Amino acid sequence: MTADLPPGTPPLATLGNRFLARVIDTFVLIVIDLLLGAAIAGPASPGDFSHNEDVLLGALVFVLYFAYEGGMLSARGQTLGKMLLGIRVVLLADGAAPAGAGWARAAVYALPGVLLVVVIGPLYWLLNVLWCTWDRPYRQCLHDKAAKTVVVAAR
Repeated sequence: MTADLPPGTPPLATLGNRFLARVIDTFVLIVIDLLLGAAIAGPASPGDFSHNEDVLLGALVFVLYFAYEGGMLSARGQTLGKMLLGIRVVLLADGAAPAGAGWARAAVYALPGVLLVVVIGPLYWLLNVLWCTWDRPYRQCLHDKAAKTVVVAAR
């Protein structure tokens, strides 16, 4: 089944390109985590954190990741990973850059990561990112559905 996208909108991005872009963006998340851990720990090693400090650092990382993804998507419809893979996020209604919807998409993707200390966070993330493998016709993840966006090939 082919997706009925607005006229002039590029074709949907492949699942492989979406996955690789997310891997690159996850690497950005890891770098943020390591830099924050080093800054907070100072001369101590990041492994010396108490459980409470680990939870606080984890929550802070996901809030910063939300800012990274929301800002990048709102400004240009692409994160670093999406730029490198030649894909972008657009509004389903008209194929335009997501602007404010980029923040909604980022919130639905990143902020549940704050709940990683409980089981619901990882289960939600897994369900969210796998949703596009069976969603038709637009291959949307839950964060796409919430923001009414699709991921397409960049021109």
